[in-house]
Amino acid sequence: MKTEADDTFQARVARHAALADPARLRIVDLLTLGDLSPTELQSELGMPSNLLSHHLRTLEDAGLATRHRSEADKRRSYFRLAAGALDGLVPGVVQNASRVLFVCTRNSARSQLAAALWRQVSSIPSASAGTHPADRIAPGAVDAARRHGLDLPDVAPRSLDDVAAAADFVVTVCDNAHEELPEIRGIHWSVADPLRAGTKEAFDRAFDDIAHRITGLVPRLSAA
Repeated sequence: MKTEADDTFQARVARHAALADPARLRIVDLLTLGDLSPTELQSELGMPSNLLSHHLRTLEDAGLATRHRSEADKRRSYFRLAAGALDGLVPGVVQNASRVLFVCTRNSARSQLAAALWRQVSSIPSASAGTHPADRIAPGAVDAARRHGLDLPDVAPRSLDDVAAAADFVVTVCDNAHEELPEIRGIHWSVADPLRAGTKEAFDRAFDDIAHRITGLVPRLSAA
């Protein structure tokens, strides 16, 4: 009896074949936590660039990973796990965290939304900060939070220098902050800046992207 369409079956075959290679499985494990550039992956894996390129193309062809250009340095690209790539599969990395610190440039939208969303679903404390904080939270972020039933704290954006602690599990949620802070150990989510477009749709897309990523990260962290 034929229970699955041929194209769906072949997609599953390609995904399992791609994950059968130890290097590609390691890349996918890393991407389950955040987005990484080829340079960052090469440093993490210690493999030649041509071999890494082969593995990344294979993951793209199998529908496991996607790439896009950095909003900061257009010469740079980031790889991220494709939506639904690991449905039915369990990632193999778990980490301890005493606090999750979400960081963007202005601390006026993405990092504020991320910290508030995190508080809804995890007992691990969260905070947010910016490398160059704005004077106030962006009205578009406040409106997006309200549309989704989320309350943002009525506080001014804060500087990373004033908030960060050595034990924080750091999540950068914008390319500018990530590329400005190469010494910070943590994970990166390449979330598009909703302030660039300034539209309701842009803020909703950022909200949905962050919410999806938080859903994936919560079971991967345990309280330190």
